[in-house]
Amino acid sequence: MANTELLARITARPDVFGGKPIIRDMRISVELILSLLAQGVTEEAILEDYPELETDDIRACTAYAHAVIAHDTLSAVSVAE
Repeated sequence: MANTELLARITARPDVFGGKPIIRDMRISVELILSLLAQGVTEEAILEDYPELETDDIRACTAYAHAVIAHDTLSAVSVAE
């Protein structure tokens, strides 16, 4: 799956977490998943704790972090107004 497709899984809504990026319009933030990964929590453990997530959702979080750091376009991210 290309980064553009992965980034399409990330949404931002002003009424959810103050507009922070979330996964597929769920109340699971990209920040939370990146924090768990940084703490050494495995992808399998995250998926077990959050069964509504899919492997590509976790990949989307890392693609989002990469895009932000690399100053790439985030046009694939859905932002509600």
